Amino acid sequence: MWTSPRYAATDPAHEEALIRENPFALVVSTVDGVPVATHTPVLLGEPGTLVGHLARANPQWRSFESSPEVLVVFSGPHGYVSPTVYGTDPAVPTWDYAAVHVTGRVELIDDALEVVERTVAAAESPRSPSWEPTPASRERFRALLPGVVAFRVRVRTRQSVFKLSQDIDAERYARVRAAAGAENPRLAELMDRS
Repeated sequence: MWTSPRYAATDPAHEEALIRENPFALVVSTVDGVPVATHTPVLLGEPGTLVGHLARANPQWRSFESSPEVLVVFSGPHGYVSPTVYGTDPAVPTWDYAAVHVTGRVELIDDALEVVERTVAAAESPRSPSWEPTPASRERFRALLPGVVAFRVRVRTRQSVFKLSQDIDAERYARVRAAAGAENPRLAELMDRS
């Protein structure tokens, strides 16, 4: 991933927050030298790891043993910035965004139920009311488990870009932030935190 020091995360906790808040990742590996990618939920695991799951019918997981190096891409809020927002001329458009790329070695793990339940708990945690699996739902999970493959990624590198109009003057930044607040509240919130 191309990165610029001016768009670097100011705190590793910002990267972890982006991963936690945007767990629907893109897992990229190679099959016979060809890139293959799957969109799937991936969570922070034990320190230095990620965990996720794929459908067993998806052939990508079969390549993990022979080609264990993967790239996992987490995309955060993003949005187009129109020159009309700046109130200055000349001006050019841009795109504000945040992303974290993680590389590492992937390995299959046995406890798919634990990974699926953790994924559900993470997705339900911000909801009110949140769903709590009933015994019947847990049995349904268990019935579906033969169709699920769980994996762990042992993180080797983590790179990020938090390009959030931080390279413009304060007046134009305030205009961009106000426009984001009206059009894209998640992007505005990220601008406030970063």
